[in-house]
Amino acid sequence: MPTIDANGLTIGYDVAGAGPPLILLHGATSEAARDFRGQLPTLTEAFRCYTPDARGHGRTRWDTASGGFSADWLADDLLAFADGLGLETFHLLGFSLGAMTALRVAVRVPERLRTLVVVGITTDREPRASVARRLMDPIRIDRDDPTWAADLARRHDPGQGAGAWRALLPAIARDVATQSLLTPREIRTIDPPTLVAAGDRDPFVPVDDAWRLSRSVLDGRLLVLPDAGHEAFSERPAIATEALGEFYRSTEAVARQRAGTTATTTEEVTA
Repeated sequence: MPTIDANGLTIGYDVAGAGPPLILLHGATSEAARDFRGQLPTLTEAFRCYTPDARGHGRTRWDTASGGFSADWLADDLLAFADGLGLETFHLLGFSLGAMTALRVAVRVPERLRTLVVVGITTDREPRASVARRLMDPIRIDRDDPTWAADLARRHDPGQGAGAWRALLPAIARDVATQSLLTPREIRTIDPPTLVAAGDRDPFVPVDDAWRLSRSVLDGRLLVLPDAGHEAFSERPAIATEALGEFYRSTEAVARQRAGTTATTTEEVTA
């Protein structure tokens, strides 16, 4: 398991595949191998895929109980991670919490992104905050969802310490309720080709919000996955993988220009 020291953290990550660099950012409480399990086998045929664990998750140790949690920190972490790997430009794909991180990075340094894909995110406070507060309640999880509690322990206890997820989840919910919101003006500065994806039954992200986000960036596209909730890429893996392939093929020339390269071998996207 590789690690890299970046922004005061030792970030655990996995890497697989060959081709242009693609960083994939998982959702809150999760891991990339789970959130993108339906897409990684195909993506690694076309990209060199980097899948870091966010701070407080998995192998990237962070004491949330004493240190808190902030979406802004995650953007700092991601940029330091890319710098540590020597990635001047890269493709970026984020889900939920990872999608908010991706949007914040895209607002800060749009010139570093070859393409952007965000799944299951809205720039509005609600309904994200209300849903997060209800779902990320450790007392409720222990009482009503012991299977998820066991999964959270399996996923995070080895790297974070026993029961650390019980501090992580409410810290994330508090941050969602209080974090600074990206403004429409900031969103309009995002200029890499962008795909905004959401399930049509996502309790966090109304389809209208996803549509508005796709229209607000400079070069946006919208993907609505049918009969899918928040974990739309996991629930509709075949549709999501096909749509990603079409997006990357259709934006290949622009992505190469943004990378500052004219290579036609390793930079070709054939997903």
